[in-house]
Amino acid sequence: MNQDSSSVLNGVMLNAYPDSIGENLGDTVALLELPEFKDVFSLFYILPTFFNSDLDRGFSIIDYNINEDLVSEEDLKALNALNIKLKFDIVLNHLSVASPQFQDVLKNGEQSPYKDFFINWNTFWQGHGEMDANGIIIPEAKYLDKLFMRKSGLPILKVGLPDGSEQPYWNTFYQKIEYHNIAINDLQKVEGLTSDQAELICNRVNSAIDSGEDLNAVNFNGLEVYKEQVLAIVHQNRSYLGQMDVNARSSLVWDFYEETLEKLKGFGCRILRLDAFAYLHKEIGQSNFFNTPGTWQYLERIKQIASNNELMVLPEIHAEYGLHLHDEVASKGYQIYDFFLPGLMIHTLETASNTALLKWVRELVSKGYKTVNMLGCHDGIPVLDLKGKDLAGEYREGLLSETEIEHIMQVILERGGRIKNLYSASGKKLSYYQINATFFSALGEVPKKLVLARAIQLFMPGIPQIWYLDLFAGKNDYAAADKAGSGGHKEINRTNLSMDAIRKALKEEVVQSQLHMMRLRNTSKAFNGSLHIESSTEDKLDLKWSFHDDFARLQADLKNFDFIITFTDSGSVETMTF
Repeated sequence: MNQDSSSVLNGVMLNAYPDSIGENLGDTVALLELPEFKDVFSLFYILPTFFNSDLDRGFSIIDYNINEDLVSEEDLKALNALNIKLKFDIVLNHLSVASPQFQDVLKNGEQSPYKDFFINWNTFWQGHGEMDANGIIIPEAKYLDKLFMRKSGLPILKVGLPDGSEQPYWNTFYQKIEYHNIAINDLQKVEGLTSDQAELICNRVNSAIDSGEDLNAVNFNGLEVYKEQVLAIVHQNRSYLGQMDVNARSSLVWDFYEETLEKLKGFGCRILRLDAFAYLHKEIGQSNFFNTPGTWQYLERIKQIASNNELMVLPEIHAEYGLHLHDEVASKGYQIYDFFLPGLMIHTLETASNTALLKWVRELVSKGYKTVNMLGCHDGIPVLDLKGKDLAGEYREGLLSETEIEHIMQVILERGGRIKNLYSASGKKLSYYQINATFFSALGEVPKKLVLARAIQLFMPGIPQIWYLDLFAGKNDYAAADKAGSGGHKEINRTNLSMDAIRKALKEEVVQSQLHMMRLRNTSKAFNGSLHIESSTEDKLDLKWSFHDDFARLQADLKNFDFIITFTDSGSVETMTF
């Protein structure tokens, strides 16, 4: 079977970090050049450690230049030679504290040309709340209650500016503040402090820093008169990591987007994932997550810039099925992520019932959605997405019931998964969001289940995106998750694989079976056609793709996980039995 170049953007997509396989992108390229991978992939979603970043495994971008520790120009030329097109992220909502733009703000304050590039929290909320004792405006309850939080507490990071003030900047996602030990020389400017007293204070303060104590609660043991000056010095010496929300009302931000998209096109990008786009538009009195019409206006503006660079945009949005945001995005002609499939797949295989899955398949087909689907990914397994929604007493049906969703959660947790939650502005836990686990471990580490799950994914409408670790039947990495500490739950599904481990895995049937099916999906013209759901009992699944004289058909038993794929190849009918 030879790949039709016109169907590249309907082919199979690899998903990995530049260093997920081996030590750098060059090792992944070497893997893709092996005979076992011939015609398996048409696309490669390279996660953003491809660029210079410092936090959240790449999603805290410093700049969109190539990270030369992991990527080379030769790697990009080699991928192009393999006819593999690239998908990249642009993280619309934020940039790193270490970005040139924010560093200029820290250095020059009000004199920085980028002073409006980011969102000063107090400036934004001026006149719509009260200043608290820490110098932070607390928005009125009617505004605060509408905010959608990704962490507990207010979404801010306070930083010191050259004028000596500390200003809170909007920080929706991750942050990390590091306090550094002080030395006696650091306290020379504290008038009246003897060297012995300075030594005592340094020892006490450094002990508190090392143990993670609240510095404001440190007992200065009779030297309290110096406390304010000393803590000011400590704060000046701290360093920050954080994903600072950009101010999309600034023309400089849109100039930056235009420069970035042109740069990504030059790297070989064809699909542009809009990460965190739904948080970009902020307006007093509205939610900070997907408000209208502002979010739509920003999305259309980005789409136009992408179109000018021949890029297809893929808005990334997690929302409950019952809200039907996926409907709204798709109805405007955008490609969408099928975040519903992972949970539906687990439900289907655990219950041996095709009902919920086929309901979703029929909706995809009837509405003509353009999707990218997946089983595992760099994030977690979505569960919130499957829910319905109760709006002002009106119940909207979900893809699964609350009981069915709870069952999925319980199954994955019993198999070692870990939970990510969302919070309100007051710190109240709102709802489970996703469960972190490898898809293989979520399925109980049963190879037959994983192979069938892959087959069903490949027969679903949309571009199938393959998380590298799933391909090699990766198991939950508890050591990595524990080592990463608080917020390290995602590392359970991000194990970097050595080339030796890859070579061994390539001999395993669970890997070979997936590669055979992926090659068929990537090369068969049948998948350029239409999908028909053949009649079957609830515990069976029968899906057939047809395009002129070509077809591919999946017939699966959901109870014992056996299945057959029948397909045309150069005019003859072939069969794969699993």
